[in-house]
Amino acid sequence: MTENRRYYYLKLKEYFFNSETMMILESMQDGLLYSNLLLKMYLMSLKSGGILLLGDHFPHTPQTIATCTRHQIGTVERGLKIFLQLGLIEILTDGAYYMTDIQLLIGQSSTEGERKKRERSRLQRQKLLPSGGMDICPPNRRVDKCPPILEKEKDIELEIDREIEGGEIAPAVLGRYQNVFLSAGELSELQNDFPAVWQEYIERLSEYMASTGKQYRSHTATIRRWIADDRRKAAPPARDRDYSVKDGDTV
Repeated sequence: MTENRRYYYLKLKEYFFNSETMMILESMQDGLLYSNLLLKMYLMSLKSGGILLLGDHFPHTPQTIATCTRHQIGTVERGLKIFLQLGLIEILTDGAYYMTDIQLLIGQSSTEGERKKRERSRLQRQKLLPSGGMDICPPNRRVDKCPPILEKEKDIELEIDREIEGGEIAPAVLGRYQNVFLSAGELSELQNDFPAVWQEYIERLSEYMASTGKQYRSHTATIRRWIADDRRKAAPPARDRDYSVKDGDTV
């Protein structure tokens, strides 16, 4: 039986290197080294939600970053200063480096998920082909001579990319550090149940996870638990009731 392994990857837009920030970075002296360093730091932070952690617990230092990226320590130290100035990284309260745009770049899947995705893509493509779903473009023919169905296939791929494991639509990404994930239903329920504080607790959870590196299985359950705990602490202590019968009382 094939092992199902989960893995993470970067999702770079085609204009990533043409963005203003990347053009400024690469125009500097040793800019290509900094560009390479930045990409390697993105990859190093994927599993921990954008935080550069060594062994899931200890923050990376410039020295360990240099070792893992195979760059000179001087290049790393200069690069980190530049990344801070450009807003590409932040330093958290425990000294860990956080990649600020990572939540826009993280992709995750599994070997089984990729197999299902390829199968869905194949079935959708067959629906668009004539001759009862038979592929009329022989494998030995050039792609530019095949029927003009590329635009339709592109639309299908875009729809598939919006899906996550199980066929559900990807959740909303919220919080200052873009690390709180809630489905549309969960967000709506929080807004209805806690209209005055739901946004405050999303931000609290976002900052807490970014600063500690902790992850939670259910973000909506964590927010609800925090709200319940805070309300319980804020509630006035119960007063001891006096059930004794006083003169003139009627029992």
